[in-house]
Amino acid sequence: MLNSKNSKIFIAGHKGLVGSALVRILLAKGYNNLVFRTHQELDLTNQASVAEFFQKEKPEYVFIAAAKVGGIMANNTYPADFIYQNLQIQNNVIHQAYLNSVKKLLLLGSVCIYPKFAPEPVGENSLLTGILEPTNEPYAIAKIAGIKMCQSYNRQYGTNFISVMPANLYGPGDNFNLQKSHVLPALIRKFYEAKINNQPEVVAWGTGKPRREFLYVDDMAEGCLFLMENFNPTKEQNEKGEIFLNLGVGSDITIADLVSLVKEVVGYEGKVVWDTSKPDGTPGRLLDCTKVNNLGWKPRVELKEGIKLALEWYIKNKTI
Repeated sequence: MLNSKNSKIFIAGHKGLVGSALVRILLAKGYNNLVFRTHQELDLTNQASVAEFFQKEKPEYVFIAAAKVGGIMANNTYPADFIYQNLQIQNNVIHQAYLNSVKKLLLLGSVCIYPKFAPEPVGENSLLTGILEPTNEPYAIAKIAGIKMCQSYNRQYGTNFISVMPANLYGPGDNFNLQKSHVLPALIRKFYEAKINNQPEVVAWGTGKPRREFLYVDDMAEGCLFLMENFNPTKEQNEKGEIFLNLGVGSDITIADLVSLVKEVVGYEGKVVWDTSKPDGTPGRLLDCTKVNNLGWKPRVELKEGIKLALEWYIKNKTI
């Protein structure tokens, strides 16, 4: 699949963290027939608009990187938005991909699809084996529905729709809005602003005990392209629901150690104060990436290097 550099590829959500990385990698690898639309040009939650787009453009391959995403605060504040918008995007794009004979589709998922207390490292077979983390349950349910939708269309219509569950992503194009961002970009911004404003302390959320696995977004994009080119589930795999794979680095870090690392990279010399009234979220979520590693993919960017690259991007683009 995706063996021609002229293949017409639609990247839904091309301006976000994930979508912009996909565009970078596809262009770098020589793919030259990319199609994308801004939200103003195409509202993916609008069924009629998505149908019209697919009928007109007829993309051969589709990456669904469009999603409403955010950290604990955003998920807690806008649960209805998270489940409604993500379901609408997936429903519209996946269905139109089928109706318009798309050769292959890849849906970006999230590690939050797995049960809160799944044994670690978390394998793909942990899906639907326990309760979800309450703070992001609406988003997780939408993503689980997306996986099952891909599997169902494969079963009924013989499509080739797959999905990817990346570890926590970060890097160029991330959201650094403190009200809506994930933990790593939030820490980068907090420490950078504290440094340039000579603030004596930085407040970090929770206890610092939870562990998180972080994947540099360009590594994720290369992994997605690798799977578009190399992962085609058999009928037996599809019947078992094995149409999605984890993408991660194989190691994690406590939030406390992450805070120390970001503080070091930024060069902040003040102190850190922990606000334990704020939620920790899931205690841990290290992914088992044996399956994708066995296919031949591994990440390349170490966490410290990736944080430096993310910080450089933030400094250049902080007015956005």
